[in-house]
Amino acid sequence: MSDSKSGVFPVAGRFTGSPVRRSEDPRLLTGRGMYVDDIRLPGMLHAAFVRSPMAHAVVLRVDTKAARSAPGVRAVFDGQEMAQLAKAGGGPLGDMGGEGVESPIFTVLATDRVRMMGDPVALVVADSRYLAEDACELIQVEYQELPAVTSAEQALDPRSTPIFANLGSNVLQGPTTERFGDVEAVFASADRVVTASLTQHRHQNVPMEGRGIVASFDPATGELRVNASTQGVHGVREALAAQLDIPLEKVHVRAGDIGGSFGLKFGVSREEVAVAAASLKLGLPVRWIEDRNENLTVSGQAREESFEVEAAITKDGDILGLKVKMVIDAGAYPGVAPMLVGTIRQMIPGPYRMEALSFTATVAITNKASYVAYRGPWASETWVRERLIDLISAELGRDPMQIRLRNVAVRGEPPLRMVTGPSLAGITAQESLQRAAALIDLDSFRERQELARQEGRYLGVGFGTFIEPAPGPRDPDETPSEEEMEQLRMRLELDGTVTVFTSQMPHGQSHQTTLAQVAADHFGIPFSQVKVVVGDTDMVPMGFGTGGSRSATMAGGATLHAARALRAKVLEVAAQLIDTGPETLNIIGGMVAAEKASTRSITLVEVAAAAAAGDRLPPGIDRELEVNFAFDGGAGGWSGGTHCAVVEVDVETGLVRVERYLVVEDCGEMINPAIVEGQVRGGVAQGIGAVLLERSAYGEDGQFLSGSLMDYLLPTATDVPQIEIEHLETVRLDADVNFRGVGEGGMIVAPPTLGNAIADALAPFGVRITEQHLPPARLLELIGTMDA
Repeated sequence: MSDSKSGVFPVAGRFTGSPVRRSEDPRLLTGRGMYVDDIRLPGMLHAAFVRSPMAHAVVLRVDTKAARSAPGVRAVFDGQEMAQLAKAGGGPLGDMGGEGVESPIFTVLATDRVRMMGDPVALVVADSRYLAEDACELIQVEYQELPAVTSAEQALDPRSTPIFANLGSNVLQGPTTERFGDVEAVFASADRVVTASLTQHRHQNVPMEGRGIVASFDPATGELRVNASTQGVHGVREALAAQLDIPLEKVHVRAGDIGGSFGLKFGVSREEVAVAAASLKLGLPVRWIEDRNENLTVSGQAREESFEVEAAITKDGDILGLKVKMVIDAGAYPGVAPMLVGTIRQMIPGPYRMEALSFTATVAITNKASYVAYRGPWASETWVRERLIDLISAELGRDPMQIRLRNVAVRGEPPLRMVTGPSLAGITAQESLQRAAALIDLDSFRERQELARQEGRYLGVGFGTFIEPAPGPRDPDETPSEEEMEQLRMRLELDGTVTVFTSQMPHGQSHQTTLAQVAADHFGIPFSQVKVVVGDTDMVPMGFGTGGSRSATMAGGATLHAARALRAKVLEVAAQLIDTGPETLNIIGGMVAAEKASTRSITLVEVAAAAAAGDRLPPGIDRELEVNFAFDGGAGGWSGGTHCAVVEVDVETGLVRVERYLVVEDCGEMINPAIVEGQVRGGVAQGIGAVLLERSAYGEDGQFLSGSLMDYLLPTATDVPQIEIEHLETVRLDADVNFRGVGEGGMIVAPPTLGNAIADALAPFGVRITEQHLPPARLLELIGTMDA
């Protein structure tokens, strides 16, 4: 019942339904190699959260008395109680601001205020998830509703209610402006200036497996053991140690199989901190598995940016410079948004020649879910640039491919750097554009397009070109920090197999396959004799984990160099055993063999045994057949390419059919072509979903409107066409490592490619597309057959 005079609303329980019941499986006894959801430990308890049904409100009272006496309930924690166990703060990356940005102050569970729908207010721990859910319904929370800030435009209004009191406003960062080149002179010399307001809408990761954690604290040893669904076990370890104030060496984190992430599962969330704190308090294992409604509503969302862009151009179509103003809607508990500003600014010129850039950025806080990383989190730079090029082409009456080829940087020709600084060494953007145009046969398509229009059918073709720092070129005088180095350990086992220990945490990228391939090739044994160990802080070296398209170059390169170093050690020991020089030996199929047939061979098992025993080796020989290698990325390099989409738009229904999708990509030397193409196709599928289907929608009151898969639509097999892939290979920049990351490119460039194709199809209607989300209803509005 509400008190309309005071605006106080007593609310009971959660705002979500009960989770789907799962059958018990007696095989599920340990977390190694398993999903978090499958872990069963003796005495394990289960957690559920009471969440706010309002986007913005003062918390007046939390009454947990009835829940504490409910059947099977072991503990209930409100925000004040949890604050005694875990430090203030939390979120995906711990420090929620970034360099030069003041961090909002908040608690793990809400105390004074809730700041988004689904904000956790209380935690119940019980003998089963079902009993915990039932007890949540008994908790009474009284709120005093506040005006919700539901857009960046509202947040920038100084009259809006500050979401975090310590900040004093809803501007987290900016406006900050950086300039490159002589911006005013370039604009003064332009024949015309093309302007556009471009928006990228909020959508999200939606991995098959949501967040999840099993935390088990042992009071006798003071050790906290955690199984988590994460992209990096060491990040979880460091965050939990810091927020629970326990020694780092007492925290052990494992991760088994991970059901996807796409950037969502870095560090720890507030819920995961709360679950670990509950285990610490109770001295028993506590488990929490996010349900789909929680995943969609509170786990995190991405990609909500708006841009005001001016392009200085010549009458012939040369793009001289840009003026860009960007605003990011960072949600209620800002995560990566401030950290992305620099990357978006640096990358917005892409593979094109420009003389000047002015870039202004502002990060705003709203009553929405946190802004998290999502597959190519800086992708708005490609969306804005590639859509802008098509808008420029339309104003000039020129074909967009002509404008791209006129402005694209050519490898080896000035300028050798982007206007923002990074080297353009090794890019193949021109080659990918030319190859895509040839494969699609533009002249033939234009003829077919014209005939279709005469029949009342509307076909369109769109292109998008990008480069991705995967990990990006490195200048010779650039020295990476220790944190930027990729640590890897490799050893020869007594059974003659090789074990690779990596900080990478695969969640669909198949690192156990690709790193094993590299190790096998450069050490000299069959692929089946290499084991790759991931996901255990007790075993794997320190490292970032998996993300940012780093693993092919960084982990692949570290594996290559470690394999060569271990091979040299093995040959040195083998040479002593068979009395020959190591330079005459080779490892083939698990045997160390000499070039001369007269010299006997020796197995790797014999070499390992002799090194372990030591009695057959002279003093001074290194018997430790294990290496630790730190790789700096070598010369680095770009991934990139050109995508092309051919679509048909039904102007009566607004439905878009993707008739053909072509990718010309360059990720250097491919370790495993099937895995590369799987990554490309997965990214493209997500990009198609982003444009045609997916949207994290909010009402004006901050209510989340996409809390189920009936409301948040994902692409199915019928929505994604057969994707054609053509491979290029860059000029080798590094003598040894020419692998490039490829996991994010498809998602980065597919949205502008598809948007450009739809705009081309609807050109007869005078449609000017400046937004990324183009579902049927919106296309009908743009065509003019449906009221906005």
